[in-house]
Amino acid sequence: MPKLPYADQDSDSEILVAKKLKKPDQYRVILLNDDYTTMDFVVEILCRIFHKSIEDATTIMMSVHRNGRGECGLYTLEIAESKVEQVHYTARNAGFPLKCIMEKV
Repeated sequence: MPKLPYADQDSDSEILVAKKLKKPDQYRVILLNDDYTTMDFVVEILCRIFHKSIEDATTIMMSVHRNGRGECGLYTLEIAESKVEQVHYTARNAGFPLKCIMEKV
């Protein structure tokens, strides 16, 4: 019988060490509606930061406008945090109060 990697070579029976890899938690990044941020700016944010097409960005922007929120995508924790920070930084620099949040899926 061939020896397998990570096998216990000191005993008669071979014991394999198996590690289960856990998928990283996912976070939904969401834009929230306000009365001041322009629709064009929201589309620009979605294209620039979330790499959405104009069509997808417009659909998400309309969801933000009609439903008060729109989902931008699912990301790991670090990426979601980075996206939220980028949105807030870009919006503040443009003079808009656009809010962006993340929710654990």
